[in-house]
Amino acid sequence: MAITVKKAGVITGVLGLLALGAGLFMNEPLMSSRSAFIDPSDREHVAIGKKIYANNCASCHGAKLEGQPDWRIRQANGRLPAPPHDETGHTWHHPDAVLIDITKNGLVPGVTAPSEYVSDMPAYGKLLTDHDIRAVLAYIKSSWPKQALAAQKEITQQRPQ
Repeated sequence: MAITVKKAGVITGVLGLLALGAGLFMNEPLMSSRSAFIDPSDREHVAIGKKIYANNCASCHGAKLEGQPDWRIRQANGRLPAPPHDETGHTWHHPDAVLIDITKNGLVPGVTAPSEYVSDMPAYGKLLTDHDIRAVLAYIKSSWPKQALAAQKEITQQRPQ
């Protein structure tokens, strides 16, 4: 049974589309879990996040999410102190996908920070799991007033996937 070049092209195209569809189907839960709004109403998730935050984040961002003093004023080395994660900071101005990326990869110039920006924010991607990072963010968000949480949820849901 001989297959013509035209038939082989059609078969290859169909197989390619099937492979693409299977890949999208298999990765869909991963993509939506990565971009979905992190809801701070799960008390168990928040409690786990609080412990992780205390062990990994509080030394810079404060035990009460208050950040470092004068966090908007550059230090002598040109870097900004760690900002607060409570409602007085700007964390709630960012979608969850950005907050996850910053936590995993640090502030990356040209990606999650201006091109020339240098930060003391370490990357936690090798130390914390995605679940850990989401738990920390749930804990942080659990301290925000309803208005800030609602605004951040809208920002997260409007961000292109």
